[in-house]
Amino acid sequence: MPGNPATTDRKETCPLFSEFALHERLLKGLEALSFETPTPVQTAAIPPAIAGDDLHVIAQTGSGKTAAFVLPLLQRLIEAEGQPTAPRALILLPTRELARQIISEVQLFAKFTFIKAELITGGEDFKVQSAKMRKGPDIIIATPGRALEHLAANSLDLSAIEVLVLDEADRMLDMGFTEDVMKLANACPATRQTLLFSATKGNAALQRVVEQVQRTPRLLQLSTVRDDTPAITQQVIPVDDQPHKEALLKWLLTNQSEAKAIVFTNTRIMADRLNGVLRAMDMRVYVLHGEKDQKDRKLAVERFKQGGTGVLVATDVAARGLDIDELDLVINFDMPRSGDDYLHRIGRTGRAGAEGLAISLVAPHEWNLMCSIERYLRRQFERRIVKEVPNSFKGPKKVKASGKPVGSKKKKDDKKKDGKNRPKSAKPAAKRKPARAPSGQVVTSSDGLAPPKRRS
Repeated sequence: MPGNPATTDRKETCPLFSEFALHERLLKGLEALSFETPTPVQTAAIPPAIAGDDLHVIAQTGSGKTAAFVLPLLQRLIEAEGQPTAPRALILLPTRELARQIISEVQLFAKFTFIKAELITGGEDFKVQSAKMRKGPDIIIATPGRALEHLAANSLDLSAIEVLVLDEADRMLDMGFTEDVMKLANACPATRQTLLFSATKGNAALQRVVEQVQRTPRLLQLSTVRDDTPAITQQVIPVDDQPHKEALLKWLLTNQSEAKAIVFTNTRIMADRLNGVLRAMDMRVYVLHGEKDQKDRKLAVERFKQGGTGVLVATDVAARGLDIDELDLVINFDMPRSGDDYLHRIGRTGRAGAEGLAISLVAPHEWNLMCSIERYLRRQFERRIVKEVPNSFKGPKKVKASGKPVGSKKKKDDKKKDGKNRPKSAKPAAKRKPARAPSGQVVTSSDGLAPPKRRS
């Protein structure tokens, strides 16, 4: 959970939270959690959310935004008259891991209230979930796909929803949940309050969703993906090839990480491969990707959190929703496909102002992608060479202003040619007799050390 550092006693800090007019039971819960000072996103979002405004909040991962929508939601449910049997709040999230994280935080904030929440995600028994909803929970925390399945089966009643929360909305749309989100929003009363949180401004698709699901929302832009993250040291290490990447990964995990580390890959195949490579070194390794059974994914995250040390190898399914203490290192074994994905990955470390280290291993074919991410974030990553694992590739010898390598110039005679294999500007050949038709006319080397050999 994004924490609020305890730096003063309750006498000094309670007035800060009391300014939000929060119920005494919620203040008691905050005291139990040692939440003594609100973060900027909480300070900006809680008062208008309590007032009933629709909000579109743009805030970085780890900024404390969960409390920014959970506390006003709980406040409204405590004060609302009547106790309908149907759920009164729906929180939609893009991944199961994030949904489990949110329900844990809701339960902590609501510890001294009578408000109950239930989790509805894929990978769990559908009938068991239906039975839980028949008990009349106040809050449903769900992923869009499974929530829509329950709505179609009439086991989820959204007719009494007072507050709809779309957390990580930009990510949900990127994952293809736009239609599901719209169907669920349309099933809720038009008079509901809608709180939408995202880490980015999003594209046109997100703007269309905002226009359709919210009523004159207030935009609170606490940060953008381009904002600096001073608590996280961001480094790039050039690598030669796959064996060199694996050798570097082993060295970094052995010499750089004191507690827990996350290694991100772009594919489940690579995640499974690294699982075997690292286990061969007697490391405590856990794997998380979309092809894993839900119970295995849940168990992997729980064991990783509980252990004092360990390595979690994951695809981007884990880029959001994980809040792990003492996570001091994130390694991009594969460069992420976009600047947003990069920020969500490295946001697993440096939580709540703590220091962290993010290292990207960049092969020659990934250099342009890395440069594109730098331009998007408007910053340059620190270049680093690990002498203990020598390499030949140290980045392009000649680069453009963008950081990308200078390409070879085209030859003057390398022009577009027509179907007869001749330059378009050339004059057509003179007609000849059919018997005698003319016949047709027919990067960088490495001078460094060889890459380390792969261990058997």
